[in-house]
Amino acid sequence: MEYIPLPSPSIRGSELLETILRRRSVREYRDEQLTMEELGVLLWSGYGCIDERCERRTVPSAGATYPSTLYVSVQNRGVEGLENGIYRYIDHKHALRIIRRGDYSRELYRACLDQEWVRDAPVNIIVAALPEVMTSWYGRRGYRYIYMEAGHIGQNIYLVATMLGLGTVAVGAFYDEDVREILKLSKNYMILYVMPIGRI
Repeated sequence: MEYIPLPSPSIRGSELLETILRRRSVREYRDEQLTMEELGVLLWSGYGCIDERCERRTVPSAGATYPSTLYVSVQNRGVEGLENGIYRYIDHKHALRIIRRGDYSRELYRACLDQEWVRDAPVNIIVAALPEVMTSWYGRRGYRYIYMEAGHIGQNIYLVATMLGLGTVAVGAFYDEDVREILKLSKNYMILYVMPIGRI
């Protein structure tokens, strides 16, 4: 079989390519807080608005339906100036709305099959989606598009965490109903990712 060689990528001097090269899954974090600025850029990169009407975001979505929502579990005094709790990211306002007060790190750890990096990280970003927003347009094929969108969200968070000197890992093993209960979501929601984030 004949192969046609391709030029090697010119990584040196390209911040994006260097970040892609350094990206990896990280499961151990220093016992240090994140800043509000770091949390803000992570959330915006994951699912933020690019225009004032929020018709475009930082990730593609089939038919611009955008069925996903980002939630944040702030634990272990995880973010400077932000109390422990469960928050919803309000993308069109680039703001947080508190859902529950308190440290839910133990509950989230148990819901994620006792993965200690979930318990120990100062912050976990959780990606959830309401399928009917997508499937009302695309039928059952809409589920495929939801998973595609989640992949874009996760990769953006990975790359921005890497750029900021933070670490994360995409957790897909969890009890959906337990995570929904922690977030106070109805059973109509799909839980797609839990992403612990901390300083490395």
